[in-house]
Amino acid sequence: MTQHIYIYSPSSAVRDKAKFRRAVKRLEAMGHEVEVDEAALASHQRFAGDDATRLAAIHRAAASGADVALISRGGYGLSRLLPQIRYKALAKAIDKGTRFVGLSDFTALQMALLATTGSVTWAGPALAEDFGGEEAPDEIMQACFDDLLCGQGEGSGWRLPKATPLAAPVTTALSTARTDFQINQATLWGGNLAMLASLVGTPYLPQIKGGILFIEDISEHPYRVERMLTQLLHAGILGQQKAVVFGQFTNYKLSSHDRGFKLDSVVTWLQSQIKARVLTGLPFGHVATKVLLPVGEKVTLAVEGRDAFLLWGHEH
Repeated sequence: MTQHIYIYSPSSAVRDKAKFRRAVKRLEAMGHEVEVDEAALASHQRFAGDDATRLAAIHRAAASGADVALISRGGYGLSRLLPQIRYKALAKAIDKGTRFVGLSDFTALQMALLATTGSVTWAGPALAEDFGGEEAPDEIMQACFDDLLCGQGEGSGWRLPKATPLAAPVTTALSTARTDFQINQATLWGGNLAMLASLVGTPYLPQIKGGILFIEDISEHPYRVERMLTQLLHAGILGQQKAVVFGQFTNYKLSSHDRGFKLDSVVTWLQSQIKARVLTGLPFGHVATKVLLPVGEKVTLAVEGRDAFLLWGHEH
């Protein structure tokens, strides 16, 4: 099924142009019509063009009528643009069928759109990193992306790691807590943890109660992950959620100074602080194997033993 995919660069400049072009050719070889924004390869300082250039690119993506608006890459840059984005124009495009897809810095735009219009976007791949490698794209990511293009995606599942217990209410001992549960009709939201923390106290972070918050990050040591979670905790955000789901936290190094403090330590600490369920192992983040997730959609989170499921297709 041929889809119109619009490629634009709202954040950092594309440095690896060979990977960019390889990704475009790969999508075209899949039978898709790929339209590349006129400023997709622009460069200004570390950004993909100055602020006005990137802002115009976002609005061109919204006006393109494409089936999918896919970021070229993440990095940094969207935070600067949030006050100038015409959110109603993006919401109108989404209502007409354009699915905005991305991750990392793109989280800022996703949260702002959700906060201002309630529009659903997709946490998923970026062009260059996920489609531009010398080897074929990851099979799971590709299958999830194809499901999105065909409108067939109904959910995602994963296997919970053995080492991390499920969270229980703080009044219940972990040893006696039920491990099977289901949370229905909860708003799925989140993305890159650093971006979420940076939006606290701004009008661009949605006020979600009873939601399912998923998080991921790259190059953030576990103590920095905990520090950002502490910010969300003290701001009252984590206490209002029904579940917090850890995606992939990658590309950091522990040191001798940590003395056993690691990401599992952060998970255990978080479980002691909130009543919400805390899960780990979600295949999403700065990794090749990633699922696509509807940010802002009502979903069901179900756990049976070590099998976890996020389901949304049956809600419609």
